Amino acid sequence: MDLFDYMRNNTMEKESPLASRLRPSSLEEIVGQQHILGKDKMLYRAIKADKLSSIILYGPPGTGKTTIARVIANTTKAVFTQMNATVAGKKDMEQVVAEAKDRRGMYGQKTILFVDEIHRFNKSQQDYLLPFVEDGTLVLIGATTENPYFEVNSALISRSVIFRLEPLDNEDIMKLLRRAVYDVEKGMGAYHAEISEDALAFLAEMSNGDARTALNAVELGILTTEPSEDGKIYITLEVAAECIQRRVTLYDKNGDNHYDTISAFIKSMRGSDPDAAVYYLARMLYAGEDVAFVARRIMICAAEDVGNADPQALTVAVSAAQAVERLGMPEARIPLAQAAIYVACAPKSNAAYMAINEAMDWVAGHKSEPIPPYLQDASYRGAKNFGHGIGYQYAHDYENHWVKQQYLPDAVEGHQFYHSGNLGYEAKMKQWLKNLKQEG
Repeated sequence: MDLFDYMRNNTMEKESPLASRLRPSSLEEIVGQQHILGKDKMLYRAIKADKLSSIILYGPPGTGKTTIARVIANTTKAVFTQMNATVAGKKDMEQVVAEAKDRRGMYGQKTILFVDEIHRFNKSQQDYLLPFVEDGTLVLIGATTENPYFEVNSALISRSVIFRLEPLDNEDIMKLLRRAVYDVEKGMGAYHAEISEDALAFLAEMSNGDARTALNAVELGILTTEPSEDGKIYITLEVAAECIQRRVTLYDKNGDNHYDTISAFIKSMRGSDPDAAVYYLARMLYAGEDVAFVARRIMICAAEDVGNADPQALTVAVSAAQAVERLGMPEARIPLAQAAIYVACAPKSNAAYMAINEAMDWVAGHKSEPIPPYLQDASYRGAKNFGHGIGYQYAHDYENHWVKQQYLPDAVEGHQFYHSGNLGYEAKMKQWLKNLKQEG
C-alpha cells in the first residue's frame, strides 16, 4: 500500500457511517445472537478453531450477518473475499474461483467467499458455485434477509449449515447505543454527547431489533443537534423521536398499553367492526409492534370467533401470516389489513372454541374410557384376534356416505360438546347433520 492508498483508506474509515465503524473485530465484541455465538455453540467454536464449513446466515436487517462475516475475516487464516449479489456477475465469480483454485493448488490455502444478499443470485449463478463448494475450493458464507429454504437452491442448502439470526433485544440495542455515544475511538465520544435513558429505551424499542436503524438515528441526532451552553450535545427523547422519524406514542410492547391495544383489536374483529380493527392495527404497526405477533392474533381470532361460520377466514389469516413472513414491513401491513378486515366482516361462531374447551374439561375430569373395539386400529397383524375393527361400518358404503353408528365411548355417549351456530356456512353444516340424524 502506498502513501496515497493509506491516506484514502484512513479518510474513508473516519467518514464511514457509525454503524460501519462500530462493527466488532472479534467474537467477544459482538452483541447478541448468543443462541449461535455463545461459547458453547458450534458456530463460535468453529470460528475460534478456524474450522468453518459453508454456512448461510439468515435474519432481518441489522442483526449482525455482515458483522459475523467480518469477524470471520479477522480470525481465519484462509483468504477472505466478498461480493454483493446485487452487483456481482458471472465474470466476478469466475475470477474468484480461478484465484481460489490457484491458491489451493500452489499453497494449500483455503478461500472463504462471503456473498451478501445471496438470495439475489439467480438459479444459474447459485448452480455455478455448487461444485466449488462441494469440492472444497470455496467455503461459502451466504447472508440473506429472505428465508433460504425458499430463495437458495436446495443443493447449496444441503451443503451448508443454516444459522438464523434473531432481532436484537432492547438491552442489546441500548448497549450498542451507549458504545456509539461514548466510545471515543470508534464511536462519537469526541462530540461530548449525552443520551438520556428515555431516549435510549425509545430508540431501542422503535428500531425493532435492527441495530443499524438505531445507530443511524443516534448518529443523525449527534450531528444535527446544537451543543448546549456547557458544550455538550444532549440527545433527549424528543431528539431521538425526530431522528428515527417516529412519534412518541403511548405504547410499550411489554406494558399495559400493549395489552390494551391488542385486546381492542381482537374485540373489534370479534364485534364485526372493520374500521376499528384497522385503526388498532395501524396503532400497533406505527408503534413498531412485531408483525408476526399481530398475524398470530388474527389467526387465533379467525378460529375462535369465526370458526365454521366462514372456514375461509382461517385460510385467509394463515395466508396473511405466511405473506408477512416473506414480505416484512412496510409491505406486511397490507395482508395484515386484508386478513383483519376479512375476519371482522365474516359471520361469527365460537362453537369450535367452546367445543374443544368443553371436551378438554371432560377429559381432564374423567378417567380415560376405552375406545370401542370396532373403531380401533385393525391394520397390524393379529389385530382382529383382539376384536379390533370387527363390526365397523364403513360410511362410504351407505347412502349419503353416512350410517348410524356409535363413535364415543359408552361412558361418554350422548354427551354433546359441539353446539353448532346458526350463521354462515355453519348453519348449512348444522342442517346437514340434522337431516342425517332424521334419516337415521
